[in-house]
Amino acid sequence: MDPQTEIELQAAAFRRLQKHLMEDRTDAQNIDMMNLAGFCRNCLSRWYQEAANERGIEMDKNEAREIFYGMTMDEWKANYQTDASPKKQAEFEVAFKENVTDKS
Repeated sequence: MDPQTEIELQAAAFRRLQKHLMEDRTDAQNIDMMNLAGFCRNCLSRWYQEAANERGIEMDKNEAREIFYGMTMDEWKANYQTDASPKKQAEFEVAFKENVTDKS
């Protein structure tokens, strides 16, 4: 497979993942994703922002989240986010430290 086709397939897979999380599985809570997989929608939007910034494209966290979520974070939270139990919140603290916090 040539490099350009590989890039296009990777981009298509990313767009499908984004659609899946944005439209098909709005019930999948970020905290559950982080606790289980070590990443969530916010991570994906942060990686998107980092890629843009590395290429000289100015983008802040809120802009990246709006691109990834298809709406503002406030809208997403109002429409889809549910309250997390204390147990899930404690698990999240561990998952966040293991997967997001800078370890250097």
